[in-house]
Amino acid sequence: MRWGDMDAQGHVNNAAYVDYLQEARVAFLLSGSPVLHHLLDAGVLVVNHQLEYLRPVAFSDRPLTINLWLDAIGGSRFSIGYEVYDGNDLAARARTGVVPFDLARNILRRLTPEERDLLAQSLAPAEPLRAVPKVPISGEHHRYPLSVRWSDLDSYGHVNNVKYYDYVQEARINLVTSTVGWEPEAVWMVVRQDLEYLKPIDFRTAPYEVGTAVAAIGTRSFTLTAEIRDPISETLFATARTVVVGESALSADQRLALGRWSVAAVGA
Repeated sequence: MRWGDMDAQGHVNNAAYVDYLQEARVAFLLSGSPVLHHLLDAGVLVVNHQLEYLRPVAFSDRPLTINLWLDAIGGSRFSIGYEVYDGNDLAARARTGVVPFDLARNILRRLTPEERDLLAQSLAPAEPLRAVPKVPISGEHHRYPLSVRWSDLDSYGHVNNVKYYDYVQEARINLVTSTVGWEPEAVWMVVRQDLEYLKPIDFRTAPYEVGTAVAAIGTRSFTLTAEIRDPISETLFATARTVVVGESALSADQRLALGRWSVAAVGA
């Protein structure tokens, strides 16, 4: 853990977990055979994340432990499973969908037989994470201008997959602050966050946009649906769902304010 991983509530920020998963995933590929090392060098693209947060993690000098395995392997795609431990406590579970990519030709490609055989050595199928329903954004919704920073780019020259979680978070905080309120004593916890990567985002000075809407409202929770897009061309780069739970029940005023951005029926 790094001190900079902490958020305003004093525990590891939800977006930092995606960085931890990336470190574990890259270490796995680099520590294997030259074939898997080449797989990373030649190009791999993350196409989705599913991340379930089970308990908050406070800063400590002890390292977190990540168990990693291959959850599934297809002809041109594989899924990686993770368990993130803080000491003996399971803090998070996750899945990442990955596809091999030919950077030289700028096209997707199939796994070679040798790559499949090596990846299969770590195959350990596990129970899948429960799906969070996808709710498309339509009509009136919250709009947040997004500026890509030069430091957001990865070694492939486009925005790193981890940064998408930061972008969705920036828009979410803006919506929550202006809608639900951000009282000092209030505690809001992200318990689940899924994201699909549709197109790479390039650096530019003109802002992109994160559109966010409320997909569901519960007694003390709400689910947001988000889209990262180009407000000019309407190109869609990513979609996401975030489930947020509060320590106390939502007030009538908060439910009414969230309802302004609702794209689905309010549930109990």
